[in-house]
Amino acid sequence: MNLMISGQHLELTPAIRQYVTSKLDRVLRHFDHVIDVAVILGVEKPSEKDKRQRAEVNLRVRGNVIHVESFAEDLYAAIDSLIDKLDRQVLKYKGKMQDHQHEAIKRMTEDLPAA
Repeated sequence: MNLMISGQHLELTPAIRQYVTSKLDRVLRHFDHVIDVAVILGVEKPSEKDKRQRAEVNLRVRGNVIHVESFAEDLYAAIDSLIDKLDRQVLKYKGKMQDHQHEAIKRMTEDLPAA
C-alpha cells in the first residue's frame, strides 16, 4: 500500500504525519485490499471562519475509489471526523464485496438432495 500525505496552505509536521498514519491503521485493519491512500490536508478560504480546516482522502481499492472529506475548526478534529467517515465507508464497501461473492448457481444445484 502506498501512502501519500500532502498539505495545501499549511506545513506538514512529523507529528501530523504520525497522527494520520496511526489513525489510518484503524481503517486498514478492516480491509487488506487497499492499493494506495492519498490524504490532503488544507486550510480553506478565510471567509469560512467557522470551519477552516479541511481533510480529505482518496482510498483506491480494486475497482473503486472511496473519497471522503471533512471540515472542522481544528485540524486534528477534521482528521478524526475523516477517519470515522472513512471507516464506515470501508466497512460498507467490504460488506458489499462479501455479499456479492456467493457460490455459483450450478454448484448450488449439485448440493441439493435428489427428489
